[in-house]
Amino acid sequence: MKTKEEYEAMIALYREWNERINVVSRKDIDCLYEHHILHSLAISEYLNRFCPGGFDGAAVLDVGTGGGFPGIPLAAEFPAARFTLCDSIGKKVRVAQAVAEGLGLQNVRCVNARAESLPETFDWVVSRAVTSLDNFYPWVKGKFRRSILCLKGGDVNAEIAELVRKCRVDPGKIRTWRVDEWLEDKYFAEKFVIEIGKDYLCRPISEN
Repeated sequence: MKTKEEYEAMIALYREWNERINVVSRKDIDCLYEHHILHSLAISEYLNRFCPGGFDGAAVLDVGTGGGFPGIPLAAEFPAARFTLCDSIGKKVRVAQAVAEGLGLQNVRCVNARAESLPETFDWVVSRAVTSLDNFYPWVKGKFRRSILCLKGGDVNAEIAELVRKCRVDPGKIRTWRVDEWLEDKYFAEKFVIEIGKDYLCRPISEN
């Protein structure tokens, strides 16, 4: 993973664009690295632990990207993957596009659309606190070949129970991982990566 110093250009671009189009709350902009970039990179850490090389050469859809989270930090970490950042709010997509261009990220495409309207199928779907899992899953049910990786907080067990009940997802294809196993900070105490596998879950490399 890159260092905070290597992310300074990203932080500067977000500060500049946030003055024009508010995609990060004013009170949170000073915590951009910890609360937004690092939080997004919890997906990278999850893959490192459970599915090394999982994004290599993959097509990844970021649904409800907002200003580019988690897609832009992940695209910076995985230059060999192809990222489509999707959001229904045009001004947020504009920020994500500008930041991607400012950083010279050649592996990012930003689209102003709803996920369910996209014609493509992707290897992975990622998201960060977009909506409840039972609402989210139908949007992308037929759009991924490998897994969904969601960043969620709060009572995730209740959300998972609703997902299983309403969408008939096999609970054996769902796994939660606590972000504070990696980032020992109270901000991440109730935050999780949730994997919803299409056919199987990621496994540590020793179990493959």
